[in-house]
Amino acid sequence: MSTLDFEIALSERPTPAAERDRILADPGWGRHFTDHMVLIQYTEGKGWHDARLQPYGPIPMDPASQVLHYSQELFEGLKAYRQADGTIATFRPFSNAARMNRSAARMAMPSIPEQLFVDALELLVRTDQDWVPSTEGYSLYLRPFMFATTRALGVNQPADEYLFVVIASPSGNYYARGIRPVSVWLSQDYTRAAPGGTGEAKTGGNYAASFAGQAQAVENGCDQVVWLDAVERRWVEEVGSMNLVFVYGSGAEARLLTPALTGTMLPGITRDSMLKLAPDLGVPVEEGRISVDQWESGCASGEISEVFGCGTAAVISPVGHVKGPDREFTIGDGEPGEISMRLREELIGIQYGTRPDPYGWVHKIV
Repeated sequence: MSTLDFEIALSERPTPAAERDRILADPGWGRHFTDHMVLIQYTEGKGWHDARLQPYGPIPMDPASQVLHYSQELFEGLKAYRQADGTIATFRPFSNAARMNRSAARMAMPSIPEQLFVDALELLVRTDQDWVPSTEGYSLYLRPFMFATTRALGVNQPADEYLFVVIASPSGNYYARGIRPVSVWLSQDYTRAAPGGTGEAKTGGNYAASFAGQAQAVENGCDQVVWLDAVERRWVEEVGSMNLVFVYGSGAEARLLTPALTGTMLPGITRDSMLKLAPDLGVPVEEGRISVDQWESGCASGEISEVFGCGTAAVISPVGHVKGPDREFTIGDGEPGEISMRLREELIGIQYGTRPDPYGWVHKIV
Protein backbone atom coordinates (compact mmCIF):
# COMPACT_ATOMS: atom_id res chain seq x y z
CA MET A 1 0.00 0.00 0.00
CA SER A 2 1.31 3.46 -0.90
CA THR A 3 2.40 5.78 1.88
CA LEU A 4 0.88 8.72 -0.07
CA ASP A 5 -1.92 9.09 -2.60
CA PHE A 6 -0.59 10.27 -5.94
CA GLU A 7 -2.42 12.84 -8.02
CA ILE A 8 -2.39 11.64 -11.64
CA ALA A 9 -2.24 14.06 -14.59
CA LEU A 10 -1.57 12.17 -17.81
CA SER A 11 0.04 13.84 -20.79
CA GLU A 12 -2.41 15.14 -23.38
CA ARG A 13 0.29 14.87 -26.04
CA PRO A 14 2.14 11.58 -25.47
CA THR A 15 4.85 10.57 -27.90
CA PRO A 16 3.25 8.92 -30.96
CA ALA A 17 3.81 5.17 -31.09
CA ALA A 18 5.78 5.35 -34.35
CA GLU A 19 8.12 8.00 -32.91
CA ARG A 20 8.55 6.02 -29.70
CA ASP A 21 9.40 2.87 -31.67
CA ARG A 22 11.97 4.82 -33.67
CA ILE A 23 13.61 6.03 -30.45
CA LEU A 24 13.57 2.57 -28.86
CA ALA A 25 15.33 1.10 -31.89
CA ASP A 26 18.43 3.14 -31.02
CA PRO A 27 17.92 4.99 -27.73
CA GLY A 28 21.55 5.63 -26.86
CA TRP A 29 22.11 6.65 -23.24
CA GLY A 30 20.29 9.49 -21.47
CA ARG A 31 19.20 11.21 -24.70
CA HIS A 32 15.46 10.53 -24.66
CA PHE A 33 12.87 10.59 -21.88
CA THR A 34 9.46 9.07 -21.32
CA ASP A 35 6.21 11.01 -21.32
CA HIS A 36 5.82 11.45 -17.55
CA MET A 37 7.66 12.12 -14.31
CA VAL A 38 6.88 11.82 -10.61
CA LEU A 39 7.29 14.67 -8.12
CA ILE A 40 6.91 14.69 -4.32
CA GLN A 41 7.45 17.73 -2.13
CA TYR A 42 8.97 17.88 1.35
CA THR A 43 8.48 20.65 3.92
CA GLU A 44 10.09 20.67 7.35
CA GLY A 45 7.41 20.05 9.97
CA LYS A 46 4.99 18.66 7.39
CA GLY A 47 6.98 15.86 5.84
CA TRP A 48 6.43 14.46 2.35
CA HIS A 49 3.31 15.71 0.57
CA ASP A 50 1.73 16.59 -2.77
CA ALA A 51 2.81 13.43 -4.57
CA ARG A 52 1.93 13.57 -8.24
CA LEU A 53 2.57 12.10 -11.67
CA GLN A 54 2.55 14.66 -14.46
CA PRO A 55 3.82 15.14 -18.02
CA TYR A 56 7.60 15.28 -18.36
CA GLY A 57 8.80 18.86 -18.63
CA PRO A 58 10.71 21.76 -17.06
CA ILE A 59 10.57 22.29 -13.31
CA PRO A 60 10.09 25.94 -12.22
CA MET A 61 12.79 27.05 -9.80
CA ASP A 62 13.53 30.22 -7.88
CA PRO A 63 17.01 31.65 -8.66
CA ALA A 64 17.72 31.65 -4.92
CA SER A 65 16.94 27.94 -4.49
CA GLN A 66 19.62 26.56 -2.20
CA VAL A 67 20.54 23.71 -4.54
CA LEU A 68 21.83 26.25 -7.07
CA HIS A 69 24.19 27.81 -4.54
CA TYR A 70 25.14 25.10 -2.04
CA SER A 71 24.60 21.86 -4.01
CA GLN A 72 22.20 20.14 -1.66
CA GLU A 73 21.35 17.43 -4.16
CA LEU A 74 21.55 13.66 -4.52
CA PHE A 75 20.40 11.00 -6.93
CA GLU A 76 20.10 7.30 -7.62
CA GLY A 77 20.17 5.14 -10.73
CA LEU A 78 18.59 1.78 -11.54
CA LYS A 79 16.86 0.07 -14.44
CA ALA A 80 13.57 -1.53 -15.40
CA TYR A 81 13.93 -4.65 -17.52
CA ARG A 82 11.48 -6.41 -19.80
CA GLN A 83 11.68 -9.99 -18.58
CA ALA A 84 11.80 -13.16 -20.65
CA ASP A 85 8.10 -13.77 -19.84
CA GLY A 86 7.09 -10.28 -20.98
CA THR A 87 6.68 -8.78 -17.50
CA ILE A 88 8.62 -5.72 -16.35
CA ALA A 89 10.82 -5.67 -13.25
CA THR A 90 13.44 -3.58 -11.51
CA PHE A 91 16.54 -4.85 -9.73
CA ARG A 92 16.89 -4.36 -5.95
CA PRO A 93 14.96 -1.03 -5.78
CA PHE A 94 14.77 -1.09 -1.97
CA SER A 95 18.59 -1.16 -1.90
CA ASN A 96 18.60 2.03 -3.97
CA ALA A 97 16.10 3.57 -1.56
CA ALA A 98 18.29 2.66 1.41
CA ARG A 99 21.37 4.09 -0.30
CA MET A 100 19.55 7.32 -1.12
CA ASN A 101 18.73 7.71 2.55
CA ARG A 102 22.37 7.13 3.53
CA SER A 103 23.33 9.84 1.05
CA ALA A 104 20.60 12.10 2.46
CA ALA A 105 21.96 11.73 5.99
CA ARG A 106 25.42 12.84 4.84
CA MET A 107 24.01 15.78 2.86
CA ALA A 108 21.76 16.92 5.77
CA MET A 109 18.67 16.18 3.70
CA PRO A 110 15.46 14.39 4.73
CA SER A 111 15.10 10.65 4.30
CA ILE A 112 12.30 9.35 2.13
CA PRO A 113 10.30 6.29 3.20
CA GLU A 114 11.64 3.34 1.22
CA GLN A 115 8.15 2.21 0.25
CA LEU A 116 7.32 5.70 -1.05
CA PHE A 117 10.53 5.67 -3.10
CA VAL A 118 9.56 2.33 -4.67
CA ASP A 119 5.92 3.42 -5.12
CA ALA A 120 7.13 6.38 -7.20
CA LEU A 121 9.25 4.11 -9.41
CA GLU A 122 6.40 1.65 -9.88
CA LEU A 123 3.91 4.37 -10.80
CA LEU A 124 6.18 5.85 -13.45
CA VAL A 125 7.10 2.46 -14.94
CA ARG A 126 3.48 1.29 -15.04
CA THR A 127 2.39 4.56 -16.68
CA ASP A 128 5.20 4.58 -19.26
CA GLN A 129 5.60 0.81 -19.65
CA ASP A 130 5.51 1.07 -23.44
CA TRP A 131 8.89 2.81 -23.15
CA VAL A 132 10.57 -0.30 -21.70
CA PRO A 133 12.53 -1.74 -24.65
CA SER A 134 12.10 -5.34 -25.81
CA THR A 135 15.51 -5.54 -27.50
CA GLU A 136 18.03 -7.82 -25.76
CA GLY A 137 20.37 -5.83 -23.55
CA TYR A 138 18.20 -2.71 -23.59
CA SER A 139 16.38 -1.31 -20.54
CA LEU A 140 14.60 1.70 -19.09
CA TYR A 141 16.97 3.70 -16.91
CA LEU A 142 15.31 5.24 -13.85
CA ARG A 143 16.74 8.38 -12.27
CA PRO A 144 15.29 9.33 -8.84
CA PHE A 145 16.78 12.55 -7.47
CA MET A 146 16.20 15.07 -4.72
CA PHE A 147 17.24 18.70 -4.34
CA ALA A 148 16.79 21.69 -2.04
CA THR A 149 14.18 24.23 -3.11
CA THR A 150 14.28 26.61 -0.14
CA ARG A 151 14.56 30.23 -1.30
CA ALA A 152 17.45 31.51 0.80
CA LEU A 153 21.14 32.39 0.54
CA GLY A 154 22.11 31.71 4.15
CA VAL A 155 24.98 29.26 4.46
CA ASN A 156 24.64 28.22 8.10
CA GLN A 157 21.90 25.61 7.86
CA PRO A 158 20.41 23.13 5.42
CA ALA A 159 17.27 23.85 3.44
CA ASP A 160 13.83 23.11 4.87
CA GLU A 161 12.06 22.39 1.57
CA TYR A 162 12.96 19.74 -1.03
CA LEU A 163 11.64 18.16 -4.19
CA PHE A 164 11.97 14.43 -5.00
CA VAL A 165 11.66 13.62 -8.71
CA VAL A 166 11.77 10.45 -10.82
CA ILE A 167 12.38 10.54 -14.56
CA ALA A 168 13.04 7.67 -16.97
CA SER A 169 15.16 7.25 -20.08
CA PRO A 170 15.31 4.24 -22.43
CA SER A 171 18.87 2.99 -22.75
CA GLY A 172 20.63 0.83 -25.30
CA ASN A 173 23.20 -1.88 -24.80
CA TYR A 174 26.26 -0.40 -23.08
CA TYR A 175 28.43 -2.63 -25.27
CA ALA A 176 26.76 -1.91 -28.59
CA ARG A 177 29.90 -2.98 -30.48
CA GLY A 178 30.84 -5.91 -28.30
CA ILE A 179 32.57 -6.01 -24.93
CA ARG A 180 35.81 -4.07 -25.12
CA PRO A 181 38.25 -3.80 -22.20
CA VAL A 182 38.88 -0.22 -21.13
CA SER A 183 42.22 1.45 -20.52
CA VAL A 184 42.59 3.40 -17.29
CA TRP A 185 44.70 6.32 -16.05
CA LEU A 186 46.13 6.39 -12.51
CA SER A 187 45.37 9.90 -11.35
CA GLN A 188 48.07 11.51 -9.20
CA ASP A 189 46.87 15.11 -9.55
CA TYR A 190 43.25 14.65 -8.47
CA THR A 191 41.34 12.65 -5.88
CA ARG A 192 37.65 11.83 -5.88
CA ALA A 193 37.04 11.95 -2.12
CA ALA A 194 38.77 12.23 1.25
CA PRO A 195 38.07 10.64 4.64
CA GLY A 196 35.16 12.41 6.28
CA GLY A 197 33.98 13.85 2.97
CA THR A 198 31.03 12.98 0.77
CA GLY A 199 32.60 10.10 -1.16
CA GLU A 200 30.02 7.51 -0.13
CA ALA A 201 27.10 9.83 -0.96
CA LYS A 202 25.66 9.75 -4.47
CA THR A 203 25.65 13.51 -4.87
CA GLY A 204 26.24 15.48 -8.03
CA GLY A 205 29.22 17.41 -6.66
CA ASN A 206 31.29 14.24 -6.53
CA TYR A 207 30.74 13.72 -10.24
CA ALA A 208 31.47 17.33 -11.16
CA ALA A 209 34.72 17.07 -9.20
CA SER A 210 35.69 14.00 -11.24
CA PHE A 211 35.50 15.67 -14.65
CA ALA A 212 39.01 17.15 -14.54
CA GLY A 213 40.53 13.75 -13.71
CA GLN A 214 38.51 12.07 -16.43
CA ALA A 215 39.63 14.71 -18.94
CA GLN A 216 43.23 14.04 -17.96
CA ALA A 217 42.69 10.32 -18.55
CA VAL A 218 41.41 11.02 -22.07
CA GLU A 219 44.34 13.37 -22.73
CA ASN A 220 46.63 10.45 -21.92
CA GLY A 221 44.83 8.10 -24.27
CA CYS A 222 42.75 6.28 -21.65
CA ASP A 223 39.03 5.61 -21.33
CA GLN A 224 38.60 6.03 -17.58
CA VAL A 225 40.34 7.43 -14.53
CA VAL A 226 41.34 5.33 -11.51
CA TRP A 227 40.93 7.16 -8.21
CA LEU A 228 43.55 6.64 -5.50
CA ASP A 229 43.24 7.45 -1.80
CA ALA A 230 43.54 11.11 -0.86
CA VAL A 231 46.12 10.61 1.91
CA GLU A 232 48.94 8.48 0.46
CA ARG A 233 47.96 8.44 -3.22
CA ARG A 234 48.80 4.73 -3.45
CA TRP A 235 45.71 2.72 -2.47
CA VAL A 236 43.30 1.92 -5.29
CA GLU A 237 39.69 2.98 -4.72
CA GLU A 238 37.40 3.29 -7.77
CA VAL A 239 37.47 3.52 -11.55
CA GLY A 240 35.39 6.32 -13.03
CA SER A 241 32.00 5.92 -11.38
CA MET A 242 32.37 2.17 -10.81
CA ASN A 243 33.72 -0.08 -8.08
CA LEU A 244 36.81 -2.14 -8.94
CA VAL A 245 37.24 -5.90 -8.57
CA PHE A 246 40.53 -7.81 -8.93
CA VAL A 247 40.64 -11.48 -9.96
CA TYR A 248 43.49 -13.57 -8.58
CA GLY A 249 44.20 -16.91 -10.24
CA SER A 250 41.88 -18.62 -12.69
CA GLY A 251 39.42 -21.47 -13.05
CA ALA A 252 38.65 -23.33 -9.84
CA GLU A 253 41.46 -21.45 -8.05
CA ALA A 254 40.11 -17.97 -8.81
CA ARG A 255 39.28 -15.54 -6.03
CA LEU A 256 38.17 -11.90 -5.96
CA LEU A 257 39.40 -8.85 -4.07
CA THR A 258 37.52 -5.56 -4.02
CA PRO A 259 38.58 -2.44 -2.12
CA ALA A 260 36.81 -2.28 1.22
CA LEU A 261 34.36 0.56 1.77
CA THR A 262 36.02 3.27 3.86
CA GLY A 263 33.52 6.11 3.52
CA THR A 264 35.35 7.53 0.49
CA MET A 265 33.77 5.15 -2.05
CA LEU A 266 30.24 4.67 -3.28
CA PRO A 267 28.70 1.44 -1.92
CA GLY A 268 27.67 0.06 -5.30
CA ILE A 269 24.61 -2.17 -5.51
CA THR A 270 26.20 -4.12 -8.37
CA ARG A 271 29.28 -4.50 -6.16
CA ASP A 272 27.15 -5.81 -3.31
CA SER A 273 25.43 -8.21 -5.70
CA MET A 274 28.84 -9.55 -6.78
CA LEU A 275 29.82 -10.11 -3.16
CA LYS A 276 26.79 -12.38 -2.76
CA LEU A 277 26.77 -14.00 -6.20
CA ALA A 278 30.44 -14.91 -6.69
CA PRO A 279 30.81 -17.22 -3.64
CA ASP A 280 27.67 -19.09 -4.72
CA LEU A 281 29.41 -19.69 -8.05
CA GLY A 282 32.46 -21.04 -6.25
CA VAL A 283 34.56 -17.87 -6.41
CA PRO A 284 35.58 -16.57 -2.95
CA VAL A 285 35.48 -12.80 -2.37
CA GLU A 286 37.54 -10.67 -0.01
CA GLU A 287 37.14 -7.01 0.85
CA GLY A 288 40.53 -5.44 1.52
CA ARG A 289 42.91 -3.00 -0.06
CA ILE A 290 45.41 -3.06 -2.87
CA SER A 291 48.12 -0.56 -3.77
CA VAL A 292 49.15 0.50 -7.26
CA ASP A 293 52.50 -1.31 -6.75
CA GLN A 294 50.69 -4.51 -5.75
CA TRP A 295 48.43 -4.19 -8.78
CA GLU A 296 51.39 -3.83 -11.14
CA SER A 297 53.49 -6.60 -9.57
CA GLY A 298 50.46 -8.91 -9.47
CA CYS A 299 49.94 -8.44 -13.20
CA ALA A 300 53.65 -8.92 -13.91
CA SER A 301 53.72 -12.23 -12.02
CA GLY A 302 50.42 -13.41 -13.44
CA GLU A 303 48.88 -13.60 -9.96
CA ILE A 304 46.26 -11.01 -10.99
CA SER A 305 44.56 -12.46 -14.06
CA GLU A 306 41.62 -10.05 -14.55
CA VAL A 307 40.32 -6.70 -13.32
CA PHE A 308 36.87 -5.25 -13.89
CA GLY A 309 34.71 -2.33 -12.87
CA CYS A 310 31.11 -2.95 -11.88
CA GLY A 311 28.13 -0.62 -11.84
CA THR A 312 24.57 -0.12 -13.01
CA ALA A 313 25.30 1.06 -16.56
CA ALA A 314 27.76 -1.58 -17.79
CA VAL A 315 27.17 -4.22 -15.09
CA ILE A 316 30.76 -5.37 -15.65
CA SER A 317 33.42 -3.45 -17.58
CA PRO A 318 36.73 -5.32 -18.05
CA VAL A 319 39.95 -3.37 -17.56
CA GLY A 320 42.70 -4.31 -19.99
CA HIS A 321 45.46 -1.71 -19.72
CA VAL A 322 46.78 0.66 -17.04
CA LYS A 323 48.79 3.87 -17.47
CA GLY A 324 50.17 6.41 -15.06
CA PRO A 325 52.77 9.19 -14.96
CA ASP A 326 55.50 6.68 -14.15
CA ARG A 327 54.20 3.26 -15.22
CA GLU A 328 52.24 1.31 -17.81
CA PHE A 329 51.16 -2.33 -17.82
CA THR A 330 48.63 -4.77 -19.24
CA ILE A 331 46.31 -7.06 -17.29
CA GLY A 332 46.55 -10.67 -18.48
CA ASP A 333 46.30 -10.72 -22.26
CA GLY A 334 44.37 -7.46 -22.26
CA GLU A 335 41.10 -9.19 -23.19
CA PRO A 336 37.92 -9.85 -21.17
CA GLY A 337 38.52 -12.67 -18.68
CA GLU A 338 36.61 -15.86 -18.01
CA ILE A 339 35.57 -14.97 -14.45
CA SER A 340 34.47 -11.43 -15.39
CA MET A 341 32.28 -12.69 -18.22
CA ARG A 342 30.82 -15.53 -16.16
CA LEU A 343 29.75 -13.15 -13.41
CA ARG A 344 28.36 -10.69 -15.94
CA GLU A 345 26.28 -13.33 -17.72
CA GLU A 346 24.91 -14.67 -14.44
CA LEU A 347 23.91 -11.26 -13.11
CA ILE A 348 22.36 -10.10 -16.38
CA GLY A 349 20.47 -13.38 -16.56
CA ILE A 350 18.93 -12.67 -13.15
CA GLN A 351 18.06 -9.10 -14.13
CA TYR A 352 16.32 -10.13 -17.36
CA GLY A 353 14.65 -13.21 -15.90
CA THR A 354 16.50 -15.81 -17.97
CA ARG A 355 18.16 -17.33 -14.89
CA PRO A 356 16.80 -18.18 -11.44
CA ASP A 357 16.78 -15.44 -8.78
CA PRO A 358 17.48 -17.18 -5.45
CA TYR A 359 18.07 -13.84 -3.71
CA GLY A 360 14.75 -12.11 -4.32
CA TRP A 361 16.50 -9.28 -6.14
CA VAL A 362 14.04 -9.00 -9.02
CA HIS A 363 11.08 -6.75 -8.16
CA LYS A 364 8.16 -7.29 -10.54
CA ILE A 365 6.12 -4.20 -11.47
CA VAL A 366 3.90 -5.07 -14.44
